[in-house]
Amino acid sequence: MNTLPFRRALAQGRPLLLDGAMGTMLQAAGMPAGVSPEQYCLENPDILRGVHLAYLNAGSSIITTCTFGASPFKLAPGLDAFEVCRRMAGVAREAAQQAPGRADRPVFVAGNVGPSGLFARPLGTLEPRELVEGFATQIRGLVAGGADLIFVETQFDLAEARAAVAAARQVCDLPVMVSMTFEHGMSLTGSSPAIFAETMQNLGADVVGTNCSLGPDEMLPVVRELLDVCACPVMAEPNAGLPELRDGRTVFPMGPESFAQKTAAFAAMGARVLGGCCGTTPEHVAALARALDSVTCAPRSTPPSRGIVLTSRSALVRIGAEEPLAVIGERINPTGKPVLGAELQEGRFDEALRLADEQVAAGAAVLDVNVGAPLVDEVACLAGLAQRLIARHMVPLSLDSSNAEAIAAALPSCPGSCLINSISGEEGRMDALGPLCRQYGAPFILLPLQGKKLPVRATERIRIVEELVGRATALGIPRRLILVDILALTISSTPEGVNECLELARWCRREHLPTTIGLSNISFGLPARPLLNATFLGMAVGAGLASCIANPTAPLMRETMAAIAALRGHDAHSAAFIAAFGGWKPGAHAVISGGNAAGSGAAAATLRDAVLQGDKEGAPALLEKELAAGTDPLEIVDKILIPAITEVGERYERREYFLPQLIRAAETMQLAFGRLKPLLEARRGPEKRPVIVLATVEGDIHDIGKNIVALLLGNHGFEVVDAGKDVPAGEILACAMRHKARIIGLSALMTTTMVRMEDTIRLIRERGLPIRVMVGGAAVTRAFAESIGADAYCEDAVSGVRAAQGFLREEADAAHGPDAGRQGKES
Repeated sequence: MNTLPFRRALAQGRPLLLDGAMGTMLQAAGMPAGVSPEQYCLENPDILRGVHLAYLNAGSSIITTCTFGASPFKLAPGLDAFEVCRRMAGVAREAAQQAPGRADRPVFVAGNVGPSGLFARPLGTLEPRELVEGFATQIRGLVAGGADLIFVETQFDLAEARAAVAAARQVCDLPVMVSMTFEHGMSLTGSSPAIFAETMQNLGADVVGTNCSLGPDEMLPVVRELLDVCACPVMAEPNAGLPELRDGRTVFPMGPESFAQKTAAFAAMGARVLGGCCGTTPEHVAALARALDSVTCAPRSTPPSRGIVLTSRSALVRIGAEEPLAVIGERINPTGKPVLGAELQEGRFDEALRLADEQVAAGAAVLDVNVGAPLVDEVACLAGLAQRLIARHMVPLSLDSSNAEAIAAALPSCPGSCLINSISGEEGRMDALGPLCRQYGAPFILLPLQGKKLPVRATERIRIVEELVGRATALGIPRRLILVDILALTISSTPEGVNECLELARWCRREHLPTTIGLSNISFGLPARPLLNATFLGMAVGAGLASCIANPTAPLMRETMAAIAALRGHDAHSAAFIAAFGGWKPGAHAVISGGNAAGSGAAAATLRDAVLQGDKEGAPALLEKELAAGTDPLEIVDKILIPAITEVGERYERREYFLPQLIRAAETMQLAFGRLKPLLEARRGPEKRPVIVLATVEGDIHDIGKNIVALLLGNHGFEVVDAGKDVPAGEILACAMRHKARIIGLSALMTTTMVRMEDTIRLIRERGLPIRVMVGGAAVTRAFAESIGADAYCEDAVSGVRAAQGFLREEADAAHGPDAGRQGKES
């Protein structure tokens, strides 16, 4: 292994070249359809070594191990992830040592880590820690086999990408390159390139990039956004265009020269690592190497530091002196809240979720979560509440606890970069939490406290801050993860504390350390506390304060925030201020509509809103309210639930919603329908629902997309029969015949397996069966679907529902004759 040369090589003038596709090369060498590449290469290491050497001969400096699916989540029973990864990395290591021209260019082995094919809670059933542990097993094998770096690639969910990098940080100190797949500028679960990049930079990734799904032209905007955000090197690995079916096999249309010219342009923009994904070959890599000879790689200007960055799957919050003031909502804290405390003791979260809803609706950028109360199991409670809040709101969380074990338990559940509140000079606190912040890329509040005495003077606080920053640096924690609390002292007992706070804020601003404060502490024990808090907030912002921990629902607080935004130029043309205060009169509190677009706002008031917001907690009571009011169960289904889930689908298609909201809404709908089903059956008997069979085709073990389609179809009146994954065409058809299904839905993730879709369609046509087939998957395109004779191409789960409904309408029209519809309308 040679880890330092890789980091040095990144800083040299010429971009590093990755290799190209692995699966198609193995198929060309004789790998049978349906066999996993890992299994085939274990049995044929010489063939794998030949593939690696072909790419090295073409000019690759980085070869990736054949371990894309070699995690405990994907490997076939009987195969050990550690051992498979060790052996595959060993084969790549042997090839690297045999590579010609090693004196002229560096050669590195990248230990390849692909997606698990599963979702962690709250989107799925896998515990977040299981995800980290599974990837850690895989990465240990790669390290043992001689990998020079870890390459986490083709990720579609931010939580999983974070878990894989966290696992790498847990196992080794090798460089980490991490890549996500985007379509229409977003990942599958709703993360933008900026959210992904900032989260990975917080994790300390050495290279951040994008691969798969797109050709060079379509990938250009994503690469541009990554370059705008990343201080670290950027990687781009496009496909050779979009797949097509020719003569019964999948091909990619871009030849080596066309691919090379378009991909080399990324180097001119500043990308430091380039390669090819699906459809690329050693010829594509060789052409890219030649094309780079004529490209001038201008040095990149590093984006300026803008404070700390917090992220969730779909929200990004920058906290810095030049950024809009960020409010960290303080109200989920049992201190002084007996109702909240009692519920937390019982393991219930109704009050906590209500407080979250109010704060997000009022404009909180971050939610502080504290469950510290007598008789509360903080370790279990903090993690459980964090998962519920993540499922309900998009704003990042601040995990607030004096119990380091509770923070350690909750941290894996947060899909992006959450905030840790807090780390002080207390004995052992930095040693316990600092490594966790580094491993999970979690910014933290640095509290300038040592011992039991509160430091009053700014000079003493500055000394403590410098000491704690130095200790954090020694632990490998970058300054980009540090948010300094300027430590408000109660002015009734320490009146000089105000000026000392402001002096600390000014010093932090000069040192480019963003700041926060527990705002309400300043006024404790005095009357008119909101007035004091608001006035001090204005003073502190002028001194450089970047955020505050406060109650965003307090009217004066909201007015002050609106005024600060207008005065500091963060409210364009004062539009929000004018909208809020246009009818303002002296002495009257304006209602600030503000809010945070990343959150779902207040709790649902109606059953329809519960489905739209995915309010699983509030839906049962709202449903019972409808029933108690005498609303007919069938009317609830037809007039409330179905229109609501239809609107969810429309929002998903408009990219206002993403996969987490879609799943949450579907589960809420399913919960409500489960309650109504017995009532409907008692009146009219069991409902006969149209049957649809879903399956992932032979050779493909991925089923996330299929499972989401099944959930949504079930909500739209279909009886879904899941035939499973890696299912041969004959078994799929037999399942459909057995259940009298008129529709089959086929899924495939990989370009090497999607050709198996045609097998099922061919069987149906040969037997003359009246069964319609719809197809979908990451690599499937409309052109491909048409070329194999599919009845419908489904871009996503919502279009799958539309296609199935369209089949039913066509059958109904055919059954009633061509004039039936017209007569109905005329009558």
